[in-house]
Amino acid sequence: MGYQTLDVEPLSGALGAVLHGPDLSADLSNQTFDEIHQAFLDHKAIFFRGQNLDPHQQIAFGRRFGPMAAYPFMEGLPEAPETFEILKTETDVKNFGGGWHADMSFVPVPPLGTMLYGIELPDAGGDTMFANTALAYEALSDGMKELLDGVIGVNSAALKRSGGRANSFKKATAMASKNLDRASMEAEHPIVRTHPETGKKALFVSRGHTASLKDMTEEESYPLIDFLADHCVRPEFTCRFRWEAGSLALWDNRCTLHFAVDDYPGQRRRMRRLTIEGDKPV
Repeated sequence: MGYQTLDVEPLSGALGAVLHGPDLSADLSNQTFDEIHQAFLDHKAIFFRGQNLDPHQQIAFGRRFGPMAAYPFMEGLPEAPETFEILKTETDVKNFGGGWHADMSFVPVPPLGTMLYGIELPDAGGDTMFANTALAYEALSDGMKELLDGVIGVNSAALKRSGGRANSFKKATAMASKNLDRASMEAEHPIVRTHPETGKKALFVSRGHTASLKDMTEEESYPLIDFLADHCVRPEFTCRFRWEAGSLALWDNRCTLHFAVDDYPGQRRRMRRLTIEGDKPV
C-alpha cells in the first residue's frame, strides 16, 4: 500500500520493516495508526527507532492493537503490571528467550503480538532474529501440506527439551519469576494455523514449546517437529534487528518465530515487554 504518514524501510526480503516518522509517545491519528497496523500485517515484524516511552505510553500504544495479555511467569512492574522487564546483567550466564519460539503457545489463547522496548543495550550484540512462518509454510511441498492438515501440536510451558523452565530462570538470576509450579501447563493448537486478519496459513510449531503431536509419543513426534522447526528458520525466511536504546519492536506472534541472540557476555541488556491478547488458533 502507499503510506502517507510513514516511511517504511524493509529490513529483509522475508519480513521486517523499520517505520520512520511516528512519535509513539504522542496521540497517533487514526490514519497513522491504520498505516502502522497495515505495515504490521504486511511485514509481520515492525520496528521504530529513537522513541522515548515510559511504561504507560508503551501500554497505550499496545492497546491500539488490543487488550493486554499477562505473561504467567514474570512479575509485572509495580507502576505498570501489564509490562515486565527482561534483564540480563553483567554476571548472568543465560539470557531470556534464547531459542526459536512463538510466545506463550502453551496457553489456550496465545498473544496476537509482542512489543519490546530497548532501555539499556550492550555495545554490540543482543540482536533479535525473526522468522516468517507463513513464508515457510508456502515453501513446503504439497505432500507435506497435506500431511500436516489437521495435525495438532501439544505445546508445553515446561521447556523440557532445554532443561526445564525453573532451571532456565535460575540461570537468568536478575529476573523476578513467579508461578514456576505452573510450568507444566499445556495447550493444543493446530500445527498449521490460519491468520484471522490476512487469511494466510502459517506454521505454528517450535522446538522450544511444541512438546509432541497429539496422539503420538514424544519420540514419534520429534522428527516432524524438528524438521518443521529447522525449516521455519532457514535464512531466506528470516531477518535480524539490531537494537539501540529507544528502539521498539512489535511482531505478529501468529505467523513468526523469534530468537534473542545471546552474544554479549559480561554486558548488560534491559528491555521492557508487553504482550497483546490474541485469538485461539484455527
